[in-house]
Amino acid sequence: MAAPMERVIKQQTERSTFKTTSFQKKTRSKLLSIPGTRPSVQNGQLLVSSGVTSLDFLLGGGLAVGTVLLIEEDRYDSYSRVILKYFLAEGVVCRHRLFVAAAQENPDDILQELPAPILDDVAIPKPVEQPRLPCESQESLDSMKIAWRYQNLPKVQTALVSSSRFGHYYDVSKTMEPEIRQAAKSHCFYLPDHPQKTSNTHSQFLGPYSALLKSLQEVIRQEGFEVAASMSNSQNPNVLRIGLHSLGSALWGDDLCCSDSPEHRHSLVTFLYGLRALLRSSLAVAVITLPSHLIQDRALMGNITRLSDYSIALESFKGSERETNPLYRDYHGLLHVRQVPHLNCLASQLPDHKDLAFKLKRKQFSIERLHLPADLSETVSRVSRGELPGANAVASACGSATSGNKHLDF
Repeated sequence: MAAPMERVIKQQTERSTFKTTSFQKKTRSKLLSIPGTRPSVQNGQLLVSSGVTSLDFLLGGGLAVGTVLLIEEDRYDSYSRVILKYFLAEGVVCRHRLFVAAAQENPDDILQELPAPILDDVAIPKPVEQPRLPCESQESLDSMKIAWRYQNLPKVQTALVSSSRFGHYYDVSKTMEPEIRQAAKSHCFYLPDHPQKTSNTHSQFLGPYSALLKSLQEVIRQEGFEVAASMSNSQNPNVLRIGLHSLGSALWGDDLCCSDSPEHRHSLVTFLYGLRALLRSSLAVAVITLPSHLIQDRALMGNITRLSDYSIALESFKGSERETNPLYRDYHGLLHVRQVPHLNCLASQLPDHKDLAFKLKRKQFSIERLHLPADLSETVSRVSRGELPGANAVASACGSATSGNKHLDF
């Protein structure tokens, strides 16, 4: 009886081993192994880094492959252009393919201005808090005193940092070396090199947008970025990063920014509809910058936002009163999250904090939670009170009302 029992146990062991091995092979065959990508923890979608780690954290871990990120440009197109360069520089480091389209300047000039990658310890310095020595002078202690009601409050975490590392860091003050930049394959679309004629099939579809969409279709089909071709192809798949600069401006032949009732009001909407349908079936991700502050029709701007998957807006402090306001001295502008997509889930992953600001340091562009310090200086308090109408009358009234009750604070 011992021999048959041993034979049965051996057969059961072989069957269980075979089932486990086959299950692992099926799981591995469904996942695409592409450098510079990772699956999302929330919905399993394939993600790529935008090049800005704080923006990746804000958008749920990164940009999903097959989606469109819309960036509403700041008034002088300074910081939106920086984010676009970060996006393209991340593609160069990860050896992704690039597609850059512009109408104002040659895309080759944009590629030559990409920031240079830097080390992690230089990009994110971690200051070490030194213990306070008993021999510190009384003047240094008095300078750090704050109101008693703020002493026991916890410190506000302003930085948007993820526990897992994704993406790289770059130095804005330096440009990428030509050897690194030329190693990545890129496609450029410069509008003056293409005819600007209205398409015969769609009366509201401008020729520049039609030529741009046709060029994208050719690159995706010829380079094998279609999902069906990538799954059946035995070669290593790759991701196409698409950067479209300042769509909707007058340089693209569009009159959205020139009149209140534009003639081709549906041209950009039609292009975004075709672009989104094209990306859904391909291994590509697009970042579009748009001068939304020049578009007068807000209903049309709402349609453009809804046709994008991600949508953020940059509000720069340049030329405004906030540029000289001491309350915002640590920031360069505000960032607004307009829209976050619903990918393989019923609800989107919205950021937990809506008051966001960005700043451009010497070597890094970062997005942080907007937090005004509690220990405001006397100068800041005077400036803030002086800006309000009737501030002196209110201050005198409050002073007379609180003369008998010193512990109240207004």
